[in-house]
Amino acid sequence: MKKYVEKAIIMDEEQMDRAIKRITHEILEKNKSLDNAVILGIRTRGVPLAERLKKAMQEIHNIDIPIGVLDINLYRDDLTALTEQPVIYQTIIPDGVKGKKIILVDDVLYTGRTIRAALDSVIDLGRPENIQLVVLIDRGHRELPIRADYVGKNVPTSRREKIVVMLKEIDGTDKVMIHELADEEETC
Repeated sequence: MKKYVEKAIIMDEEQMDRAIKRITHEILEKNKSLDNAVILGIRTRGVPLAERLKKAMQEIHNIDIPIGVLDINLYRDDLTALTEQPVIYQTIIPDGVKGKKIILVDDVLYTGRTIRAALDSVIDLGRPENIQLVVLIDRGHRELPIRADYVGKNVPTSRREKIVVMLKEIDGTDKVMIHELADEEETC
């Protein structure tokens, strides 16, 4: 098993809050209307980020957008590599996706494979008007031609590094860290 050590904290609670508020303004600038929109959080950490985005839209612009939860486990191309018995959760989308503006939310954009699985999942549920992608962190290293429409922070990383997002709703604290693969000599 690979061992990682914390290298740096790249976002704290205040920086995360500012990023969500900025993304909220960007979404509203890009879209003339959000009357037909649905915010979908990708399980696990995309869900609380989607809830924060919804809350910011309510507080800043008095807009109430329905929110849903998207489970992509059955659409992952690495499903059998992860576990023999994958846990499948329920996808919950108010009023479906057909003809809707979908605002898809995730914590980290890396290779693009998670987002590809999410897109497949959404399309299987119906044909939306469009899909816009929100990510808290874009760390590069794409394997698929996918990019986010709204990014909290771009963080260039090496393949020896990983981004760890911690959210109060799940982890009890808000912060984003870079962890680096430890040298084998150090772990012995």
